[in-house]
This record gives sequence, C-alpha cells and structure tokens, in this order.
Amino acid sequence: QVHLVESGGGLVQPGASLRLSCAASGRPFNIDAMAWYRQAPGKQQRELIAKISSDNIAHYKDSVKGRFTISGDTAKKSVTLQIDDVRPEDTAVYYCYADVKFDSPYYEGTYSYWGQGTQVTVSS
Repeated sequence: QVHLVESGGGLVQPGASLRLSCAASGRPFNIDAMAWYRQAPGKQQRELIAKISSDNIAHYKDSVKGRFTISGDTAKKSVTLQIDDVRPEDTAVYYCYADVKFDSPYYEGTYSYWGQGTQVTVSS
C-alpha cells in the first residue's frame, strides 16, 4: 500500500502563484511516474494536467503549458506542481497520482494510487 498526501492548496487571488506538494510513503517501492489531476466544480471527471516520469520527462495538458511546472524527486518520492498566474478557471480539487512498482516478488507489475485531493480556489 502507498499513501499520497497533498498539501499547498487554499484560497488565492488571480495572478498569484501557488505550489502544491505531494509526498508518497508506504512499503518499499519505486516510482514509475507521478502526476497531478484536477476536477473542476461541476465536472464529472478528473483531467490530467501534468505528469512526470522517473527519468524526469514532463508532459502537460496544452491549456496549462507555460503556467504550470511539475517537478519530481525520485529519492524523496515526492512531486510538486508550481502554478503561476493562477486564474479563476484553475479552481478545482487537485489530486496527486502515482504509478509505482514494489520491491517484492509478491507484488509484480505497476500499481496506481491517488491522494485525497487538495482544494484550490482562485478568487478575488
């Protein structure tokens, strides 16, 4: 089992910057990739906004490129999301996601985990 804990959400004014953090812990594992999703108010589904692989290759949703920066620390098993020039449309619950492999022959393959989410509200 792996636990993901997000932090850094809150109420921010338009134009400000915000940094979200996520730390993973649990039985011995290695990170394949970590990502941030968000679910906007009234939306049924979470959308992938940024993902980073264990070799530090990052991918972004087109609409957030240039404002969002994802960075990962494989050794610390953590990931951050820097959001610059926040906009009201960034209001959402932001979820951390991880694909991991366990250091155990009893748990083969890749396992996926979610954090509980952190609310980001952009309003003046």
